[in-house]
Amino acid sequence: MSTTPRHSLPEPTELLAAMPFAAGLGIELKEATAERTVGSLAWSPQVCTAGGALHGGALMALADSVGAVCAHLNLPEGATGTSTVESKTNFLRAVTAGHVHATARPLHLGGTLVVVQTDLRDDRDRLVGQTTQTQIVLRRSAG
Repeated sequence: MSTTPRHSLPEPTELLAAMPFAAGLGIELKEATAERTVGSLAWSPQVCTAGGALHGGALMALADSVGAVCAHLNLPEGATGTSTVESKTNFLRAVTAGHVHATARPLHLGGTLVVVQTDLRDDRDRLVGQTTQTQIVLRRSAG
């Protein structure tokens, strides 16, 4: 894979502004390149289950958001954006404090589909989940 991003990178705050749901959850982007996108989400009672563990939906939103940025930064020439068409997450352990850190890397960069894998780790660097998502490449319609 090339080490040069295909698109100029907006500031992380600009990327989050384009994703109000992610910003509202408190997702923060730390790094965003075509090869690797990193973000995090802090544990808080507002995004937990009744048992005090970070809700699976919050973890999936973190993975989807960070993965979507990675996919966007790998768009082929002429593409206008992406949209998630499939996402699968394996949850491996509960997060009951601290932060979850998401690292997304591209697995497949095609003209129609981009596949991204996102590892979710806790503050002790233990794998808490893994998401594989497929993003469809969007293009302007002719006409």
